[in-house]
Amino acid sequence: MTTDVPLPGTSSPWRELGPGIYVLRTAHFRMNVGLVVGSEQALVVDTGAGPLAAAEVYAQVRAVTDLPLVVVNTHAHADHFFGNDYFAAHGVEDFWATSRCSAVQAEKGGEQRALVLAVEPAMGAGDGEHTRIRPADRLVEGTPVDLDLGGQSVTLFHLGRGHTDHDLLVGVGNVLFTGDLVEEGSDPVFEDSFPVDWVRTLGKMVALEDLYDVFVPGHGDPVAVGDIVTQMNTMRSAIRVTRVAMDEASVDMTKAIPILPYGPEQSRALLIRLRTLAHWKWLSREP
Repeated sequence: MTTDVPLPGTSSPWRELGPGIYVLRTAHFRMNVGLVVGSEQALVVDTGAGPLAAAEVYAQVRAVTDLPLVVVNTHAHADHFFGNDYFAAHGVEDFWATSRCSAVQAEKGGEQRALVLAVEPAMGAGDGEHTRIRPADRLVEGTPVDLDLGGQSVTLFHLGRGHTDHDLLVGVGNVLFTGDLVEEGSDPVFEDSFPVDWVRTLGKMVALEDLYDVFVPGHGDPVAVGDIVTQMNTMRSAIRVTRVAMDEASVDMTKAIPILPYGPEQSRALLIRLRTLAHWKWLSREP
């Protein structure tokens, strides 16, 4: 399965998941960076929350390999792609994501600067080197994309809406980098999610267990397929409770929060998101 941190016989912070497959956790946001090393190229999964994080990630990547790099962004949230401009300045030309992710990066990236201000002051202010919003330019559309890194094949694919409407998965060997479709050690984040679709997408992920048995979440430790099943069932239960509250037309649906399986912040976010997505249907049932 995996080896402990650091890599055997080194002081490296990378955790080895398989031959040429590694994961590194950033200091802030607990965000996981993936690294896949072939004989001709290496691929980096997500770049961090800005130039400070990206510089550290890049240095750690270069401690492992000096091969040309390709970047994949799993989705368009600041902590996962705000390091793109730093990587572009250091020679990376290909940034992969879904086409929808690239559009959201371009349209809404600037709105997210405040989210990283405390840990990435220059990125938060949009002032300084390597602080440009850099959308992906190599796009995954409806069909999976296979990248040959030289003796190491990586598959990029979209299973459906979930944490966002554009989550990209990265499969290599028996390892699947899931982005924030999977969380470990914290609640799923629902603010711009599609919860009902998310359950379905997790079900599709579970069905891939013959291909993958190590799942790397966007944050936290790698998990097994059983943990994906647990997240899926927990989310399904939470949605059911919330829908009952909506169907009863409760004036204050936040009364459901104490019985939801998440903390207060994400329970409230789930309630708001489901109500927002059901808005027109909700209005049509009112007298």
